[in-house]
Amino acid sequence: MELFRREDKMSSLITRNYNLLPVINRFGIRLGFKEKTIAEVCQEKNIDTDFFLAIVNTYTDESYFPEAEFLSFSPVLLIDYLKNTHRYYINYVLPKIEQLLNKVMESCPDNCSSLKMINTFYQKYKSELLLHLKLEDEKVFPYILNLYENKTLSPEGSFIEVIENEHTNVEVKLSDLENLIIRHLSPNYEDNAMNEFLTALLQFENDLNDHARIEDHILITKVIEFEKELKK
Repeated sequence: MELFRREDKMSSLITRNYNLLPVINRFGIRLGFKEKTIAEVCQEKNIDTDFFLAIVNTYTDESYFPEAEFLSFSPVLLIDYLKNTHRYYINYVLPKIEQLLNKVMESCPDNCSSLKMINTFYQKYKSELLLHLKLEDEKVFPYILNLYENKTLSPEGSFIEVIENEHTNVEVKLSDLENLIIRHLSPNYEDNAMNEFLTALLQFENDLNDHARIEDHILITKVIEFEKELKK
């Protein structure tokens, strides 16, 4: 897939890949681009154009992941983007998925035991994910910012090694939920309602995987290397 470049029209992001709409919103960019290029919009919004392009191209092409380029960016840039992504998940994605699941539940005419099981599984997954996001927002990200600002290790120790394992758990459980729906769900539901719900889950999984790649392979890598330097 052809990658986006600085001189491309910002509007081409959406016409070529509408899934980028929530991604560009995380940078504070909204519709109404006129004929402005990506570089022009980024300059107006005081956004690092190279970082913006690295993000949107990563979300566009799953085979594209410029690790060396990502590692060159400031952790402040990375954390600001990741925190905005967390807000998107908490304030929009999870409530929307739950709304769609409730719609599926309401469409069940009689024995809804398998749907109730799906709902129980989802509620547990959501609780665990929210705890994970809270840990990152309240403990991990402040730890990293303080580490780079003061260039001293925290006496409380590092939170970094815990995060990568938690990402794996979050990804596996979401995949388990999808497989449970696709393989074992009793057909007591309205098709369109279920299709909307499952599509939202699959889209969330793709977004979450890209999010985790940036945290695990870039931010965590940067922090571990920086911690090693400080320990010398």
